[in-house]
Amino acid sequence: MDLINEALEFEQRKLKSLSTSDRIEISRKAKELILGLNEIYKSKKDEKIMDIMKRLTAIKRKVEKRLKGRHLASGI
Repeated sequence: MDLINEALEFEQRKLKSLSTSDRIEISRKAKELILGLNEIYKSKKDEKIMDIMKRLTAIKRKVEKRLKGRHLASGI
């Protein structure tokens, strides 16, 4: 259950004005938490754990989108 608490605390982190290294760290931490929660979910099948994983995945995608940058529109 310590992993669940860690994930909930991670969700509360501020995501404003982060450096590139901060974004990389957040992305890696989110992945680590998601994989750990997935192992718990496999045995317990608790929907609350699935909801936490979904929220962490959304945070991870948001951070990674900013890391990768936006691509120019094709055809220009």
